[in-house]
Amino acid sequence: MATKYDITSAYRLKSGYEIPILGFGVYKTPVDECKECVLKALEVGYRHIDSAAAYFNEQACGDAIRASGIPRDKIFITTKVHPKSQGYEKAKKSIEDSLKLSGLDYFDLILIHAPYGSREERLGSWRALVEAQQAGKVRSLGVSNYGVHHLDELKEYIQTSKLPGIDVGQWELHPWLGRKDIVDWCRANDVVVQAYCPIVRAKRNDDPVVAKLVDKYKKTPAQILLRWSVQMGFIPLPKSVTPSRIEENARFFDFELSKEDMDLLTTDEYSPVAWDPTTDTQV
Repeated sequence: MATKYDITSAYRLKSGYEIPILGFGVYKTPVDECKECVLKALEVGYRHIDSAAAYFNEQACGDAIRASGIPRDKIFITTKVHPKSQGYEKAKKSIEDSLKLSGLDYFDLILIHAPYGSREERLGSWRALVEAQQAGKVRSLGVSNYGVHHLDELKEYIQTSKLPGIDVGQWELHPWLGRKDIVDWCRANDVVVQAYCPIVRAKRNDDPVVAKLVDKYKKTPAQILLRWSVQMGFIPLPKSVTPSRIEENARFFDFELSKEDMDLLTTDEYSPVAWDPTTDTQV
């Protein structure tokens, strides 16, 4: 079946740069395994790596990029300001520490990892990101785990201060956590959406609808869920330390879920499998 996407497909961001529509996540990937995992992902064809200061494996990601032999400008790598580094000065230091640890001259994307701290601290973190962008240390900017009230707050600050806008937002997203309000906000504001935990940490592999689609399309549960994510317009960020699964998770571009099956898989549930700062009205 002809499909709209392949592993080389990308979206263009407001910053002018392109972001591959499939990413490789390294959350909780042990430091001593991370380099080989990233190298395997790059060998398979991934060109998008999602790391963070809080993952403590930025150095391994940088080492893998250098060891891969792939030109730096052909690989898109993300990091995130540490959740405990909210505020202008702390965020600046987090960015500098990430550059130093990774050994990279720049990141393709830096996200504010979570909307913690006060309003002043959140907006100060954004100012630190903008300055890093102006200095050539990062190409595109974004946020992670922001609720709509956090997004509105940042949007107002960006508009009144005439600063560069949000390129990317990252959230836990899958058929049992659709976050329609956040996704709608992003689409209305031209923000590209990334999905972490897109395969729900394998907790829904026995779901009857998933099982039905696995049988129909002759694909793994992970491939079904990743295909759903891409057809929703998200950028899924699957993670694995198993070489065969790293490869398997990149092989979902040769089929397409029908509209009926997309609707069948999509639910109104609100069932996170990870943390959820989006709903915290105190931050």
